[in-house]
Amino acid sequence: MSEGREFRPHRVAVLALDGLLPFELGIPHRIFGRPRDALRRRLYDVVTCSVRPPGPVQTDADFAIDVQHGPGILATADTVIVPASYELGPVYDDGVLTEDLAAAFALIRPGTRLASICTGSYVLAAAGVLDGRPATTHWADADRFQRMFPRVRVDPDVLFIDDGDVLTSAGVAAGLDLCLHMVRRDHGTAVANEVARRTVVPPYRDGGQAQYIERPVPDPQQATTTAARAWALGRLHEPIQLRDMAAQEAMSVRTFTRRFREETGVSPGQWLTQQRVERARQLLESTDLSVDQVARQAGFGTAQSMRQHLQAALGVTPTAYRRTFRAGSVV
Repeated sequence: MSEGREFRPHRVAVLALDGLLPFELGIPHRIFGRPRDALRRRLYDVVTCSVRPPGPVQTDADFAIDVQHGPGILATADTVIVPASYELGPVYDDGVLTEDLAAAFALIRPGTRLASICTGSYVLAAAGVLDGRPATTHWADADRFQRMFPRVRVDPDVLFIDDGDVLTSAGVAAGLDLCLHMVRRDHGTAVANEVARRTVVPPYRDGGQAQYIERPVPDPQQATTTAARAWALGRLHEPIQLRDMAAQEAMSVRTFTRRFREETGVSPGQWLTQQRVERARQLLESTDLSVDQVARQAGFGTAQSMRQHLQAALGVTPTAYRRTFRAGSVV
């Protein structure tokens, strides 16, 4: 915020539709309701609205919720989030918006950031905002989603997709990852990590991580790769070879690589790159180290290598990232 400019929190409007999942409705409130700046002002103003006048909205459970805002609130939003619903009717069956939904979406200002959690992606697709864009949804619904919306570039294997002003996520827990990602994008790693800590969830899962892992809970009779990951995190600044990680678990490289992917959804090399990008982000935000020093401490070796990896992961250079987030907010 520039000096002298009136402070206004970023407004997040959460669209509550009949048949909504209470857990997913609560995700944006939990994540965006936490961050505060150095003056303890809330960085986000989170409001829930319906496509109808204020009143009850039925959930998929045995209770309804009393929504106090009608669709008019969408015209004031900076971000609109659509959680999943089990009663989308024509949206799910025919890929078209209901009259109420169409009227509500017409109120959203151009340039407003749009996001969906799980099958909330059907609403965005039916509204036409996903045409020609990459998007994801719950893995079990991805094939149907692609058939219904052939103009959408569906990726069924990722946790979430950030396409700038439009973001989509897979089911349930991926909504947490998506919302934390948006906080990280808006205010930096330190703020997002503190929100994650207070929420007791992992601070970072890359959007490209597989959303469906065959064996997410390892067989207790088999060794895991947990110790190798902890070992690697303690020496990211050093060169780390795959055989060294495998040795921590007394496994062959082949067995370790297979087990690692089963447990994390990514290869050891991809995971190391993700961790090094996160370390670089933290150092750029919280220290005065030079770009060369950050590159060495994060394990990239050279500033050029780090620049390439940050550009690929975040779309910005280290200098631009530091300029954006160095001032930082606190929670």
